[in-house]
Amino acid sequence: MTTTPPLDVYLQPEQLRAALRKDAGAGLTSNPKWLPPKYFYDAHGSELFEQITELPEYFPTRTERELLRRFSGEIADVASPEILVELGSGSSEKTRLLLDAGTGHGTLHTYVPQDVSVSALEGAAEQIGAEFPNLTVRGVVSDFTESLHHLPRGGRRMIAFLGGTLGNLVPAERAEFLSRIADVLETGEHLLLGVGLVTDPAVLVPAYDDAAGVTAKFNLNVLRVLNAQLGADFPLENFRHVALWDADNEWIEMRLEAACAISVRIEELDLDIEFSAGEQLRTEISAKFTLEGIRKELTDAGFGIERTWRDPDERFALVCAARN
Repeated sequence: MTTTPPLDVYLQPEQLRAALRKDAGAGLTSNPKWLPPKYFYDAHGSELFEQITELPEYFPTRTERELLRRFSGEIADVASPEILVELGSGSSEKTRLLLDAGTGHGTLHTYVPQDVSVSALEGAAEQIGAEFPNLTVRGVVSDFTESLHHLPRGGRRMIAFLGGTLGNLVPAERAEFLSRIADVLETGEHLLLGVGLVTDPAVLVPAYDDAAGVTAKFNLNVLRVLNAQLGADFPLENFRHVALWDADNEWIEMRLEAACAISVRIEELDLDIEFSAGEQLRTEISAKFTLEGIRKELTDAGFGIERTWRDPDERFALVCAARN
């Protein structure tokens, strides 16, 4: 009988709810308005994102998967990890390639998936435990931006942060986050990043505004979350999905635009929010990088890049850096 690997829980549902109240109150009363992208991912939003990763326009997931398929062996040779920590692990689907390579290399003995979702971690940890019976699996329920100090020690670690998720942070947030990772790693331990590269906007923008409208539903889901969790009354039918390329900041922005003047009540915050016709709410940035740019950010945080791997179209990269 398969047993579910243990979880270390450092984030309770009431803490998530408190964070949502705080972020919604701050973001919706700002000018311009904004919301953090992490609130897309309730169960429905996670299902929609899985659909997005299979869309013909959405190249990042399949490009990163192919890079991992081709180069996980080289990554294992460079980092020789004994413990693989994955931040924002979700279903851990792509991670199996790293686990195969690490166990085949003969060094890897422990996998630590981290996520905010208990259910996602339980499912992934159980499957990984069954597929890799000689691997110790221990999930960590936490917010990766605030609880890196909870990550286990006891062997040479490699922290993997895949999927281009680093790009969801603005530059100041990235600098702080990378410095925090450096603070918890020992000299010679590794960070593996999956980052989107600056490329043709004619390719980038459709990846976030697909013809089938799945990304639009995903974007609107953040309003569904606020309606369900905070007693808000956002009329989803009166907002439309917008995706655009900001060349100055080198990032994609996803926004929701009010089709008309709208008044929204958020009961749990005792807050009334006004939208003018055409007003936009920013729900996500997805920064793209040049190799020189990510090298500088990592150097400033205390890392040295050891290897990079890019796809032939130079749209995505895996970057393996060592703590100085």
